[in-house]
Amino acid sequence: MISHGIVSSALFLCVGVIYDRMHTRDIEAYGGLVERMPRYAFAFMVFTMANVSLPGTSGFVGEFLTMIGVFQVNTRVAFGAAFGVIFSACYALWLYRRVIFGALTKDSLKAILDLNLREKIILYPLIVLTIVFGFYPSPILDTTAAAVDNLVTHYATAVGLDPAVSLADAQAPLETCRPGDRCRAGRRACCPLGESREL
Repeated sequence: MISHGIVSSALFLCVGVIYDRMHTRDIEAYGGLVERMPRYAFAFMVFTMANVSLPGTSGFVGEFLTMIGVFQVNTRVAFGAAFGVIFSACYALWLYRRVIFGALTKDSLKAILDLNLREKIILYPLIVLTIVFGFYPSPILDTTAAAVDNLVTHYATAVGLDPAVSLADAQAPLETCRPGDRCRAGRRACCPLGESREL
């Protein structure tokens, strides 16, 4: 969610930059902006790549962890989410190509100005955060670990699971303990004979 807040707000700001100059959000009104706005094109590229979860950006870390968690619980939902990510990436890349690349043929764009100081002060720190958290997400993960563990524990208790057992383990099939069987390491701490245990 932190990555989403950074990247989404930055993309809205990127839209606002060109809207402030052209007063239109119509994609057809743009094209070839890289010739007149190279700094803007770079900033927009970083946030677009983060939006499509390119490795090395904060978007990848969030997307990767989310997809791993979903796969452990429901593979069908995970496959559906994966297709959504693919379609979103296709649209984002198509949008970037239409707005930034191509020939600068429209007269209204030939005098457009690149990022000013105020826009640089706003966008450049967001670029730094997007890249830094892509390579070093530990500050966020370590800070939120306690809250996430607490949430998982409350959820497991609410649905009647043993909070000591992970949600992924709770999806595993069960078998009956036989005399002499031992519970596997990393599973339940106690497995009395005659009770069920996880495979």
